[in-house]
Amino acid sequence: MPTPEYIKDLRQDIGHKELLLPAVTAVVLRRDDDAGIPLPVPQVLLVKRSDDGRWGATAGILEPGEEPGAAAVREVAEETRVQARPVRVTGVSDHGQVVYPNGDICRFLDIAFELEYVSGQPQPGDDEATAAGWFPVDDLPEPFVKQHRERIRWALETGAPARFRQ
Repeated sequence: MPTPEYIKDLRQDIGHKELLLPAVTAVVLRRDDDAGIPLPVPQVLLVKRSDDGRWGATAGILEPGEEPGAAAVREVAEETRVQARPVRVTGVSDHGQVVYPNGDICRFLDIAFELEYVSGQPQPGDDEATAAGWFPVDDLPEPFVKQHRERIRWALETGAPARFRQ
């Protein structure tokens, strides 16, 4: 999904100044194969970003009034055509400052989720990704979004409490 209209409207007023935006990172895990047999190593759904060529989990900005869990499900469906359901929040953190090629500056307050695979074959669903697929969690492709390695580790710790950086 391209930049939401409400952000484009804000940018008309504030230019390239830093915006604090609520965002989600959706780590979709698959622990069993299609026959229900446990995989030797869990797989994670990844997308290859069209803007910088890095691989990572699905992520995106919340729409005004949207629930974070619903945003995670929506982003996965939009970017990969995979259906998933939220399992739990794994952490809340500052994703760091991002400066886009056009000069826009953003800082994302990221709510990371573990999601469970429901159905669908991974494929790029919009212009934000050039590829999508399942990868063993111990063999991630490069180049990779640094922060998403941490989010994947969090999701793999089944039943662990959410992390809050201090």
